[in-house]
Amino acid sequence: MTHSPAVAVIGAGLAGSEAAWQLARLGIRVELCEMRPCVMTPAHTTGGFAELVCSNSLGTESPSAAPGLLKDEMRQCGSLIMAAAEASRVPAGRALAVDRHAFSAAVEARLAALPEVTVIRQESATLPEGRTAVIATGPLTSPQLSAAIAQFVGCDNLYFYDALAPIVTAESVDPELSYWGSRYGVDQKGVAAAGGGSGDYLNCPLDRLQYLALRSALVAAPRHLPHPFERGRLFEGCLPVEVLAERGEDTMRFGPLKPVGLDDPRSGLRPYAVLQLRREDSSGHLLNLVGCQTNLTQAAQREVFRLVPALRAAEFARYGAMHRNTYLHGPRLLRPTLETRSRQGLFFAGQLTGVEGYTESAASGLAAGLAAAARAMGREPRPFPDVTMIGALCRFVSSAATEDFQPMNANFGLLPPLERRCPRRERPLLYRRRSLDAVADFLAAGA
Repeated sequence: MTHSPAVAVIGAGLAGSEAAWQLARLGIRVELCEMRPCVMTPAHTTGGFAELVCSNSLGTESPSAAPGLLKDEMRQCGSLIMAAAEASRVPAGRALAVDRHAFSAAVEARLAALPEVTVIRQESATLPEGRTAVIATGPLTSPQLSAAIAQFVGCDNLYFYDALAPIVTAESVDPELSYWGSRYGVDQKGVAAAGGGSGDYLNCPLDRLQYLALRSALVAAPRHLPHPFERGRLFEGCLPVEVLAERGEDTMRFGPLKPVGLDDPRSGLRPYAVLQLRREDSSGHLLNLVGCQTNLTQAAQREVFRLVPALRAAEFARYGAMHRNTYLHGPRLLRPTLETRSRQGLFFAGQLTGVEGYTESAASGLAAGLAAAARAMGREPRPFPDVTMIGALCRFVSSAATEDFQPMNANFGLLPPLERRCPRRERPLLYRRRSLDAVADFLAAGA
């Protein structure tokens, strides 16, 4: 069955290719528009679909890891990206790594073989009008289309040097070495916080020796080198924490680790320094290391931030990063189906929505493609269940309870709690069973 007019999918990266595939599999005609090779980006080198530019790895396949669960949910949904990755994979232990060129060729060939898909090689300068559309142009969206999106969403622009701080799970922070409280006992709304574990922040105190050890480790730790087109564009207001550490012994103590107004209620004394954690989601399962945006490698982040006594056993749900990105403030603009709140039939997918990572981008394309297909067929789109990793990611980017919205990757902290308490080592399997059962029910009901 075909439907007219065709759904427009703008961008043939991971998300756009996946969205087009899901639409076409349901008999929906698709016009897939890709500007490369007519117009190139600073990062891409080919005009191929789903070109991987930073790594050839799609992350772990371990069944006990959140990214592994996400991949299996996508496979269950007939994902093009997962099928192409399997056809082009190279040995990489538990990681799903691919031959970049073979992967891109497989994605493009499978889409080109579908009669429902028409490929258009040109730059899209405006948002499609009068039909269902999925915008999946990625972090290097062209200036013209960025301006059109900015005008639509009411922002001056959508160009950021994304400054991400690490996020840890709340349960992995030592409660004996931390305390809840807001600076001077006043919360973010200006209301005096009551005692007994209240306040907006979980405070992790450090004495002088602990602080100096943290500073030394930050200065000495290995870092990621930015791409050439990202260099020299950082802002004073969001410098990496390791750069602050380099500027002087007390720079962090007068900045993100300032202890003023954060007296420890157990001793009544002011710590030498305080690293604050802020709730990243409405449930409080995830905590953001305030002011700790960083360019350190992931291994270095684990080693360095675990020097903070309360974080010695910290589980990292997301690592910090500093890179060029373009994305929407999803909680203000998107529904859990990734459809815009203000315009029915207009969907966003990929890193534009605020997901972080190759697989996450493709998963958002899958979700947007299925939802756009429902809209094109005259049905109300249904979001993926919250207990699935796909649904949890879509829920986060559309409803994260924070004004300081930042991109997120797949992690178990996004999922609702299990129905019963169980040892930590057993949780991944239980999350997995619950999620895959929910995906099966979702598809059986006609996604």
